[in-house]
Amino acid sequence: MLLSLALIFLVGLSLSSICAQIKLPRIIGMMITGIILGPYLLDLLAPSLLAISTELRQMALIIILIKAGLSINLKDLKEVGRPAFFMSFLPAGSEIIAYVLFAPYLLHITTVDAAVMGSVLAAASPAVIVPRMVELVEKKYGTNKNIPQFIMAGTSFDNVFSVLMFSTFILMAEGHHLQITDLLHIPTSIFMGILVGALTGYALSYFFERNYTHKHYIRNSLKVIIILGISFFLMALEPIIKPFVPLSSILAIVVMSIIIKLKSITFVSHRLSEKFGKLWLATELILFVLVGAAVDINYTLHAGINTVLVILIALLFRSIGVYLSVMGTSLSLHERLFCIISYLPKATVQAAIGSVPLGLGLPSGQIILSVAIVAILITAPLGDLGIQASYQHLLQKEKDL
Repeated sequence: MLLSLALIFLVGLSLSSICAQIKLPRIIGMMITGIILGPYLLDLLAPSLLAISTELRQMALIIILIKAGLSINLKDLKEVGRPAFFMSFLPAGSEIIAYVLFAPYLLHITTVDAAVMGSVLAAASPAVIVPRMVELVEKKYGTNKNIPQFIMAGTSFDNVFSVLMFSTFILMAEGHHLQITDLLHIPTSIFMGILVGALTGYALSYFFERNYTHKHYIRNSLKVIIILGISFFLMALEPIIKPFVPLSSILAIVVMSIIIKLKSITFVSHRLSEKFGKLWLATELILFVLVGAAVDINYTLHAGINTVLVILIALLFRSIGVYLSVMGTSLSLHERLFCIISYLPKATVQAAIGSVPLGLGLPSGQIILSVAIVAILITAPLGDLGIQASYQHLLQKEKDL
């Protein structure tokens, strides 16, 4: 396993740096690394590492969700509440509808499998979007209307919505009859996620502050470990209590992070965000290399033009959902176009759950994973380059107003 990790870090960093040099997202180089080192090409990764890839991908998802939560300012979010609220589910919901309508005809899968595929593909990528939006906040582009802030917030909750829908559709795909009570689990899961996350966030903030005032200062590095430990516990708790009380652990982690930022001293929350950003550098590498390793490159190459076509149709539906979300706001046409571009990238959630249907033995598992990979390869560079190329032209810089 040590040799595998060495190859992941060294080859992954090399190829991601090459991609960065030619203005492509670094994650493309990481995924290419996984494809090359994986079992379908050179087969240089240890089976023991591939066996725990699901858990490693879950850990990576937790870290980026904490990073996203620590980047959200509740005050800013309140000021742009309506568009942030609609951005959290309307674009993803529109994209799921597109897959349900078109995937059965273009990819020859069942409607339920199309819904599973849509819920995998619907989430925007915090790994691509959050760093760019944080950069725009620092440069003060679009901050006069809190555009980067509500895009970050919407992205975080968009991920939660997509994963909740994925959990529901997976049950249907596995042959479980969906009852009305199963649908009621969705709002209950959201409510419990917010409640548990808020209580946990307040408890941790009180604990950190109490130790600070009593001169038993907890170093920020230890705070990172404590927050990670609590987050892992919440993620592990969800399946245990699911038969009794539905809980969205992902939402709980995001809300907990938001509360910690709200209740912490500004420089402390900033330092925590920085430390999770550094931690993400390593986990991001492992995440996307392992996703690439799961790709059967021959199968993906033979996925055909219909795969690309259904992805493009879904992106059109998603763009309409984003536009509807910001209707009635003070945003100009240029700013609305920027919101659409910013919501294009796929990567993080697709990497974390794209292989789950295949692992569960669903007949459509391989094609769902392949479509997820193709979507990442298309939308991650498209969205990332689009954000970089357009923000100076589509957004106003605050100091210039």
